[in-house]
Amino acid sequence: MIDYRKELNPEQLRVVMEERGPLLVIAGAGSGKTRTLTYRVARLIESGIKPERILLATFTNKAARSMLLRVQMLLSYSFEAGLDISRLWGGTFHHIAHLILRVNAPFLGYGRNFSIIDTEDARQLINTCISEVGCDAKSGNFPRGNVLGEIISLSVNTKVPLDEIVAMRYPFFSYRLDDIKAVASHYILRKRKLNVMDFDDLLLNWKKLLTGFSDVLRSYAERFSHILVDEYQDTNIIQADILDLLASHHRNLMVVGDDSQSIYSFRGANFDNFMKFSKRYPDCKIFKLETNYRSTPEILHLANLSIVNNEKQFQKKLRAVREKGIRPALVPAKDVSQQADFVAQRMIELIREGVPPHEIAVLYRAHYHSMELQMEMTRRGIPFEIRSGIRFFEQAHIKDVTSYMRIIINPLDELAWKRVLKLHREIGKVRAETVWRFISAQAEPLAAIMTDEFLKSATKAAIPGLLKCRNTIKTILEGSPDRIPSEIIDILLEGSYGEYLEESYSDAASREEDLNQLGDFSLKFTSLEDFLMELALLTNTTEEAEPDLDARDKDKVVLTTIHQAKGLEWTIVFMIWCADGMIPLARAMKDPDGEEEERRIFYVATTRAKDQLYLCYPLLDYRRGMGSMVMNPSRFIRELSPMSQRVKDQPYDQWIVEDE
Repeated sequence: MIDYRKELNPEQLRVVMEERGPLLVIAGAGSGKTRTLTYRVARLIESGIKPERILLATFTNKAARSMLLRVQMLLSYSFEAGLDISRLWGGTFHHIAHLILRVNAPFLGYGRNFSIIDTEDARQLINTCISEVGCDAKSGNFPRGNVLGEIISLSVNTKVPLDEIVAMRYPFFSYRLDDIKAVASHYILRKRKLNVMDFDDLLLNWKKLLTGFSDVLRSYAERFSHILVDEYQDTNIIQADILDLLASHHRNLMVVGDDSQSIYSFRGANFDNFMKFSKRYPDCKIFKLETNYRSTPEILHLANLSIVNNEKQFQKKLRAVREKGIRPALVPAKDVSQQADFVAQRMIELIREGVPPHEIAVLYRAHYHSMELQMEMTRRGIPFEIRSGIRFFEQAHIKDVTSYMRIIINPLDELAWKRVLKLHREIGKVRAETVWRFISAQAEPLAAIMTDEFLKSATKAAIPGLLKCRNTIKTILEGSPDRIPSEIIDILLEGSYGEYLEESYSDAASREEDLNQLGDFSLKFTSLEDFLMELALLTNTTEEAEPDLDARDKDKVVLTTIHQAKGLEWTIVFMIWCADGMIPLARAMKDPDGEEEERRIFYVATTRAKDQLYLCYPLLDYRRGMGSMVMNPSRFIRELSPMSQRVKDQPYDQWIVEDE
């Protein structure tokens, strides 16, 4: 048996050993919440709970895989023959929703072979809906497909009506509200007709399934005797409702998170889910994890002080395990250029002292804040990685290839068909639409494209392209009868798509290598369906991109927004543009709860640092049309008044935060 008293600190032990009931675990930054969750799952299984009766919901697949692997390793010593925990329901909310909907989709009027469309596909379908509804999108302001998709998504995830979303976030579209509603309604009908769901539908339909079909709810509520949730402060209202429904029978719901790190309201995260959990569950037990294993006492002292002015919070105080270290430094610079110069020079010094570049990070509130620093680091030859830009699975050539695969799985996938058709000469948007109308009218689309009628479905100029398209799909069906993703990729590269790459891109060789790597990646999946599902979830993930697994090998300094940095840590952290108007961002202050969330963002940034923390800001900033403007340090720094009073006469590079 696992020696829990030896492996856990007293705070963690109390959580892990608690028997039953709703539990709220307030886990401060660096306090070992993942360890606590892992040991909690292990303890439940050791006590006799079957893995298939445990649900572990996370916000990243990486977190779920890591926790399940650690549980497996822990329990390998407790069970002589080993224990297979593959039946444990672990993964992101969307992953779990997908598994449940695959079985129960017919209840909602969907086929079990429904496709999951990503953000780009949703944008295209919304644009189609705009045309089909007949609203005049060209006269006057009207949101494009991607913007309209964001409006619809925010309404779904916050349960706020469209008219309120438009009024609050997009008031300049208010006079087109009727058209927006018409497109949104038509979008719902089109998805159902095409047998597709977008990312938001996975959660929305999961909830509809539980609320609309009592037998289904009873089945899953009785099945999951224990539900554990990571990063509960990031849940939206639909996710919280789903958890309440699933926990309605056994009421063994443990949620873990940190209200001080709730920074995703712009995505629909509901802060009240965490703060009002005890009101929904009056009998819940509340635990606090306040022992920090990450940072020095000096950094934690600053972090604790930085959050005290928030009224809406659970009071907590991080306590350091580590010994005394270097005090955080405030670095006012003459201007943004001197700020970049200081950061770059200090990086060079740290690297010379033996700090690996990947252990150094620069954090900022908005991506454009890094512009000057990028230029300075490039000039000095400091290698860096920017955690932004298009993701691998969202690149055009990746989506081209996966569209062929989607057609094989769901021959009525309109968006995949149109993308594939437009890869061929003389087939543009209009001709692709014409061909699609023929395909969609067929009972067996894959058989129908092998007929002469398919070739006659568009103009003569399109026939060579249609022939190539048909031959490619025919080769896939014949050459990969088991529908193995890597084999399909090889067929495409050796055939017409390989030619398309050469004709269309100057970096064809690089793109071909990407596809070969995709083929290698696909080998871990047992079916084409699982592979496509994983890719759809990856491209739909609204959390910030996970760090590159090869980042250590690249050994580069990390430049990232604070939102992308959440959950990560570095030995050295530079925060730049710590000036009022930049953090907090001026536009964020217009929201009623904007200042408190901005203060939480500042808190998240400070708690990423393990050994050294630098708070930098320019004293002057040049603005077009206004000239040089005097910048004040962030109000979150000015709130640290006891320290600033002690050191007010010291030069900027000696400003330090003293311990209590």
